[in-house]
Amino acid sequence: MSSSTPLRAVPTDDRAWLLAALADALSGGSAVLPLAPGADPADVEDVLEQPIPEGTALVIRTSGSSGVPKSVAISAQALRAGAEATHEALGGPGQWLVALPVHLIAGAQMLTRSLIAGTDPVFCDGPDGHFDPAVFVQRAESMDADRRYVSLVPVQLARLLDLAEQDRAAADTLRRFAAILVGGQGVSLDLRRRSHALGLELRRSYGMTETSGGCVYDGVEIGDTQVRIREGEVQIAGSVLAEGYLGDAELTEAAFVDDRGTLWYRTGDAGELLGGMLTVTGRLDRVVISGGINVSLDQVERVVREHDGWREAVAVPFTDPEWGERPGLVRAIAEETDDALGFSDLQERVRAELGAAAVPAWVTELEELPRLPNGKPDMLRVRERIGMLRDSFREAGRLS
Repeated sequence: MSSSTPLRAVPTDDRAWLLAALADALSGGSAVLPLAPGADPADVEDVLEQPIPEGTALVIRTSGSSGVPKSVAISAQALRAGAEATHEALGGPGQWLVALPVHLIAGAQMLTRSLIAGTDPVFCDGPDGHFDPAVFVQRAESMDADRRYVSLVPVQLARLLDLAEQDRAAADTLRRFAAILVGGQGVSLDLRRRSHALGLELRRSYGMTETSGGCVYDGVEIGDTQVRIREGEVQIAGSVLAEGYLGDAELTEAAFVDDRGTLWYRTGDAGELLGGMLTVTGRLDRVVISGGINVSLDQVERVVREHDGWREAVAVPFTDPEWGERPGLVRAIAEETDDALGFSDLQERVRAELGAAAVPAWVTELEELPRLPNGKPDMLRVRERIGMLRDSFREAGRLS
């Protein structure tokens, strides 16, 4: 059933208004559509014209890292369930340092947790809106609650670790957090080791907009969340599930499936349950067939990112006349360091762990990796840039 309460667009740079609007939505008022700076007015108008499900409190536009963005409707009940489960899992309510965009679910959920806990969130803004580890530490030092929390993506954590390993005061500040949630992508073994060496309370978070944010911490479900694996796919059930996608009943029906009275969300992620703990191994749609063997690009990235100079590299597929498909690598030029592992040595590391079919055939360097607002690599723009480079090489006669 559609709601008679209108959807309200609120600019995220007006934080007082956004917090007040979200508090009203959680209490049954108008649903909120957080608007990022520079949002396309035509796109916003299209979302506002869509009917919304009864009980919707928040509409989030997904990042669209590899496809067309979707508008996800999330109820007040689901938001509260996620926030309360997080408090329970982490040891109690606390104060949140908001270092992620609040028009996305990870940032919006930190605001929800703050409202439910009755604490004032602290916002972290670097120069030009970019993440700055020094600014982060300054904001963290201004927090006044006994229990302090933050949610990050891996690239932010890596930059904080770089600073903390050189600055004892910064490391002390990071150690004051009761929990540092890291999600959005897989957290490499290297990042976990470095965090442990500094004594940080790192918690790996898994979830998405459709599950009101993180709902699995360190492989274990929180609240009443349930996880199962069907045909290699991770599926999630529980109170945190969204209502569906605005204006797309077909996609909603395909993604949210009823199985004997229980609604399950099909994540599109590949994973396995070992001893009751979830391990996500990559995206089901990030698999290439190389020499007749299925190769996960996410697994290639996992191995590659364990080595100096490759910690933010991304794997991309390309057509190969001999193998059918093969992985290639893209990294930022800034990643090159004196102790970086050479590409030929890196290829041998991948071969030893994943086999010959998974060995990257080439590496391309960009000035910087294009990223989405949530910190994830923007794979659409990465592929576009690689395509442009390869076209220019063909024109110059350097690529067949």
